[in-house]
Amino acid sequence: MDQHEIDLLEKHAPEDPELKSLWDDHLLYEKQIEKLESKSFRTPQEQQSLKLLKKQKLEGKTKLMDILDRLKKEEQGK
Repeated sequence: MDQHEIDLLEKHAPEDPELKSLWDDHLLYEKQIEKLESKSFRTPQEQQSLKLLKKQKLEGKTKLMDILDRLKKEEQGK
């Protein structure tokens, strides 16, 4: 994510609950993934959780980027 996208997030998240929720979820997934990946050994359940978290993070980021792309186009149209 580039600086312009982060600036858009900071600008629009307070007024867009969906955008704020997606960003909050993205940060939460990132922290949980980092925590699991930092373990030298993961149980099969932790391995499965890691896989699910990565999938959820990717799905959320896709939605987040769609919103940001729309916001970029709106800004260019001004």
